[in-house]
Amino acid sequence: MTASTYNTLDDIQLRKDELKVQIDQQSARIGTLWNDLFLPQKANTKGELIANLVSNSVTAIDAFLLVRKLMNTYGWLIGRRKKK
Repeated sequence: MTASTYNTLDDIQLRKDELKVQIDQQSARIGTLWNDLFLPQKANTKGELIANLVSNSVTAIDAFLLVRKLMNTYGWLIGRRKKK
C-alpha cells in the first residue's frame, strides 16, 4: 500500500468509493468461491457416485459431531445448562 495524502473531503470521498467497489468485488468473488466449494460434484461412474456419497456422509457426521461437542462445551452461552 502506498501512503496517500488527501487534501480535500472530495479526495477522501473518491478514495472511499474506490475502496467500496474493491470490497464489493472481493465479496462477490469470495461468495462465488464459497458456493463452488459446496456444489455437488458430478459423478461420471458408479464408483465416483459411491465415493461422493461416502464423502458427503462423512462430512455430515463430522459436522454433527462438531456441533454436539460445541454445544456440550459452550452450550451455556446460549442458555443451555452444562450436564453434570
